[in-house]
Amino acid sequence: MRWEGNDQSDNVEDRRGMGGGGGGFPIGGRSIGLGTVAVAVVAGWLFGINPLTLLGLLSGGGSPVVQQQQAPAHAPRNDRETAFVRTVLRNTEVVWGEVFREGGAQYRAPTLVLFDNSTPTACGTGQSAMGPFYCPGDSKVYIDLRFYDTLRDRLGAPGEFAQAYVIAHEVGHHVQHLLGITDKVDAMRRRQNETQANATSVRVELQADCFAGVWAQRSQESKQWLDPSDIAAAMNAAEKIGDDALQRSAGRAVVPDSFTHGSSAQRQRWFMNGYKSGQVKACDTFNATTL
Repeated sequence: MRWEGNDQSDNVEDRRGMGGGGGGFPIGGRSIGLGTVAVAVVAGWLFGINPLTLLGLLSGGGSPVVQQQQAPAHAPRNDRETAFVRTVLRNTEVVWGEVFREGGAQYRAPTLVLFDNSTPTACGTGQSAMGPFYCPGDSKVYIDLRFYDTLRDRLGAPGEFAQAYVIAHEVGHHVQHLLGITDKVDAMRRRQNETQANATSVRVELQADCFAGVWAQRSQESKQWLDPSDIAAAMNAAEKIGDDALQRSAGRAVVPDSFTHGSSAQRQRWFMNGYKSGQVKACDTFNATTL
């Protein structure tokens, strides 16, 4: 991915080295997004932590009973890594700005927050162990960049475009929020049982994957900064973070009813749907009969 020298976003808030708020990530009302809940479930598989504990549910909605190793008070900054994040985010702003203009609307870009360990958000206290997440309450994407180490070293998904895919997926949740999808789905989930709610979450996450594919296609069309190996890296990442792959890697049986993000094959398929078409209309996971 040839990203050096491209424009960078100013919508990045760097909280690294500032210390983080303690406490949990309580669920209450509409403040927490579906992507956040699902990411917490994935984090449970990645780090061997019960995702219900991460979400504060086992402690009655209060602080989760999770002890984490704290990073240094002032985590070292990797200037190149920060420049990469700013560059990818800026390109999502350009691409989605164009997409929204084509539809007669104006795109409101999210802020991306870099943090260590934990940080306050409009959805509660975000934890590094939850992985990257989007909070619709403040329209911000949150990421502890050490997640990229996990992606590369523990999940076997190296490559800068795999990292770009993570950002694009979370921005996809922001697009869902702007389109009113998040609120509608949150209301739907409150009327569903656990299995139905999980199935709905899968459709939400697969749509965000598809939106990431739309970004990749339109970005490549305008900048020609990707190689075939970059798309392969994204497909590999989608495979490694599929619910079935994560369950197997944790030594557990594959239980489709528990899926919240979709299988590896589904995540790859919907990313490629977006990438091949470059059109939002190709990402209607909610009316798709087959995922």
